[in-house]
Amino acid sequence: MSGHVDVSLLVPAKDEALNLPEFVKLCGEALGAASFSYEVVIVDDGSRDGSGDVLKRLQSEYPFLRVVTHRRQRGIADALRSAGDAAAGDIFVFYPADLQYLPADIPALVRPILDGDADIVTGTKQGKYEKAFVSGIYNRLCRFLFGVQVQDLNSVKAWRREIMRTVPMRPDWHRYMVVIAAAEGWRLTSRPVPLYPRRAGVSKFNWRRIPVGVLDLVSVWFQLRFGRKPMLFFGILGATLFGIGLTAGIVALVLRFGYGIGFRPLLNLVETMVISGIVLFGFGFTAEMLAGFREEMRELARRPDE
Repeated sequence: MSGHVDVSLLVPAKDEALNLPEFVKLCGEALGAASFSYEVVIVDDGSRDGSGDVLKRLQSEYPFLRVVTHRRQRGIADALRSAGDAAAGDIFVFYPADLQYLPADIPALVRPILDGDADIVTGTKQGKYEKAFVSGIYNRLCRFLFGVQVQDLNSVKAWRREIMRTVPMRPDWHRYMVVIAAAEGWRLTSRPVPLYPRRAGVSKFNWRRIPVGVLDLVSVWFQLRFGRKPMLFFGILGATLFGIGLTAGIVALVLRFGYGIGFRPLLNLVETMVISGIVLFGFGFTAEMLAGFREEMRELARRPDE
C-alpha cells in the first residue's frame, strides 16, 4: 500500500518470528472492514530469530504491510521514530507484535481522534498483568508529578502525527509521550484495552530498566518544569547559595572585627557559597540561551505544515 492513509500502525518487533504471521493476519481481518484506510509498519529491531525472513514473506502476501529494519537493537523509542518516518498516516498507533493486545481493539482506540474529541488516546489494560505492581507505582508517580489524570500511561496508544514532532523521542522516552504531549496542550483521553497472555516468545522486560526509568522520570519532570525557563531553577538556587555566602561573610566580618574572633572554616564556606552561586547563575544564563535556540528550532519544524 502506498500514498496517504488515515491510520498507520507502528509495530516494534524484536525476536517475534513466531507471533508475526498471526499478528499481521489479525491486522488484516480487524482493519480490513474498518471505516478508515490503514497501513501496518513493522520495525525489525535487530532480531536474531529469523523475524526478518518472516517479514519478507508476509510483505509479499499483505499489501498493507511495510517493513523497516534495524541492523541492531535500538529500543522502542527509536523503532517508533523509524516507523513514523516511513509511515504515511495522519494517526499513529503504537502496538506491540506479541499478541498481548489484539488488533481488533484498534478501531475503538483511534475513534476519539477520528471524531475530533482527542489528540492522543492511551489504552487502559484490562486483565491479568505480570508487572502490575511496578506499573502501578509508575502510573501513580506520573499522576502525582505531572497531574495527568489517566490510569495507564505505559500501554498501547494512538496519537496525531503532529505530536511526533513536538515530543522528543530519546531512548526509552516513549513511556513519557503522554505526559509530554499533555504538557504541550494536546487533548488526552483513554480507552479500556483487554490484555492477553503472550502466545509465544519471551517478555523483553528486565528489572534493570527500573533504575533507568526512575532517572528518566526525574529528567522529564525537570525538563517540563524548568525546560523553557531554566533560569527559574539555576537562578533561584544560585541566588540562594549567594545569599547564604553573603550572610556568612557578614557574620565572619562581625566576628573578626567586632569580637576579634577569626574562624577560617567560615571563610571557606563564604568562598564556596558565593562562587557556587555565581557559577549556577552563569549556568542559568547559558541554559536560557539554549532554551531559546530550541524554541526557534521547534518553530522552524512547525512551519512546513502551516
